[in-house]
This record gives sequence, C-alpha cells and structure tokens, in this order.
Amino acid sequence: MSRLLDPKILMSIKNLQLAAKTTIDGFMAGINKSKVKGPGLEFSQYRSYQPGDDLRWLDWKMYARSDRYYIRESEIETSISVRLLVDASASMNHSDAGFKKIEYARYIAATLACLANRQGDSVGLYVFQNEQLFSLPSKKDHQHLARLYFQLENIQPGGGFTEPIRYRDIFSVNNKRELLIFITDFYESHGEIIQLLDSLSSLKHEIVVFHLMGKNELEMDYKGYASLQDLETGQVIAIKQEGYKTVYQQKLNDHLSALRLKLLERDIFYRMITMTQPLEQVLRDFLNQRNKLKT
Repeated sequence: MSRLLDPKILMSIKNLQLAAKTTIDGFMAGINKSKVKGPGLEFSQYRSYQPGDDLRWLDWKMYARSDRYYIRESEIETSISVRLLVDASASMNHSDAGFKKIEYARYIAATLACLANRQGDSVGLYVFQNEQLFSLPSKKDHQHLARLYFQLENIQPGGGFTEPIRYRDIFSVNNKRELLIFITDFYESHGEIIQLLDSLSSLKHEIVVFHLMGKNELEMDYKGYASLQDLETGQVIAIKQEGYKTVYQQKLNDHLSALRLKLLERDIFYRMITMTQPLEQVLRDFLNQRNKLKT
C-alpha cells in the first residue's frame, strides 16, 4: 500500500491540526531523498551529523524518532511571512470524490500553515467572500496557529468572488515582500481573480496559486445527470447534447492554457491540483518545483 494518504482517508480526520501533522510527518519521512532546499516553505534536507558541524543545526525531533543525529541543511536560514488566501465563494462547494473543494482547500491551507510554523515562519489567513475579507494577520506562536485552524474549519462558502474593498491596505501594511499562497477554483465571471492577482503582484509579493479542480470537471464525468447548475449564478445547463463532452474538454484545455500563460506573464507560480491527489504529494511537488524556479 502506498505511503501517501488517500485524500478520502485524510478528509475523514476531522481535526485539522491532526490532519496537517499527519501530512507533514509523512512528507518528512521521505525528506532524506529530497533535494528541496532554501528558506521559508522550501523545506531543507537532512544529512547525518559529522564532527565539526555546528550543533545549533541539530534536529532534536529527528533524533527522538531515529536515535540518530541529523543536521538540517539550508542554503539560507531566514524566516518569512506566509499569507494563506482562501477563495470562499459558492463554487467552492463543488463536490467530487466524496468531498467539497472547500474541504480540500482547508486541508491544503492547514498543512502549509503547519509546515511554515515548524520552520519558524509567521503565517496568516485571509478568506475572500463577496466584498468581504476575513483577515488573521501573520504570527508565529502556536496559539495563533490554533486560531487559524479554527477559522479554517468554520469557512462556509457562499456568494460570488468580488475584489474586497480593503485588501490593498492589509497586504501593503508592512512594505515587505511576502509569500502569498492563493487557493481557489479560479471561477470568475469578469476577470475578478486576475484583477486581484494583478493588484497583489504590484505590491511586489511572491504569489503562488493553487487551482483546485474536480476530476469530474476535468473529464466532464457527470453520469446520471442531464443538466448542471452554476453554484454562483443558479444558471442551469443541459449536458446531454451529442458531442458536448468533446467540445467542453477542448474549451477547457484552451482556457487552462490561456490561464497558465496569463500567470506566467505576471511571474506568478501556478499549479493545478485535482482533488484526488494526496496532499503530501501536492506539497512535495510544489516545493520541488518552486525550488527549481529559484535556482
């Protein structure tokens, strides 16, 4: 059996803190084979302790688990501010594989918050819904992390995605370049999400976009249904026309290609994630790809 947890199994762990720890522990179990290095969320690799190594870089948690001394290698030892941005519009209620997009999103956010906290980074949470923006400013302490988990657990998607009125003041307050991780299904009617990303990019932040999609969306697999309803507008669309699936998938591929190009032009890291992917693998792929872009 694969060491990676099936998302259905992970989603059954109702305690977000436990689920995040489970994912991170699974990720760390294979870290010796990883080449991911660097600051912040670019997790460093471990190597065996050698005489003369600086004892400050000994990892005592690894020692407790393995009874061996390991040095935590890093090209640059520094801390950063990580801000997790979560799309909470109604389309995040879309279901696939037995759970909703918002559930998968909160587990991604919790896992990344746990990893950032372990590495000494401050982490904050920002939830976008209609014109409202819930904000939990970045901090490092464990009580703050518990509050972040609580807020993630209580997100209730609804409405559409509208650029919040006050977001610019919040994200430019420190005048420091930060890491913004935006988790969204990229459902927009008139380019609202692109407009938001343009605004955030103008503040010189590093931006990562995780684009969530259900396998049923990608494959147009809605067996037993004659129509689909837009979760945000209520519009109903028939899906049984001959050749509809082929046309849909071609248009979807064109849309995704155009979206990747738009974000590439803006120097925004983009990764599409299907809801069947294990979170540990998502995390590993993200950190490895991000490291390659920085070397």
